[in-house]
Amino acid sequence: MAKRTASARKQARKSERRRLSNRQTRLALKNILKKAAAAKTGEEARKLLPEVQSLVDKSARRHVVHRKTAARIKSRVAREAAEAK
Repeated sequence: MAKRTASARKQARKSERRRLSNRQTRLALKNILKKAAAAKTGEEARKLLPEVQSLVDKSARRHVVHRKTAARIKSRVAREAAEAK
């Protein structure tokens, strides 16, 4: 941290907290998407769908992923669940 003002130190603390929070959210999102992709049956995939959509929406709301990226992810997962047998 180059600057030593109080506001710069506070901003560094906030940035670190946000970084860790975003990282945790991204990891959870990545894991649930892997689980959805690995679903063996259509039943399993459709059961995971609400959980996936909820997590994707939360990520978009927290600005971890862009809202249009979130929409694209949800669309792809829903399509895969519908096509799964």
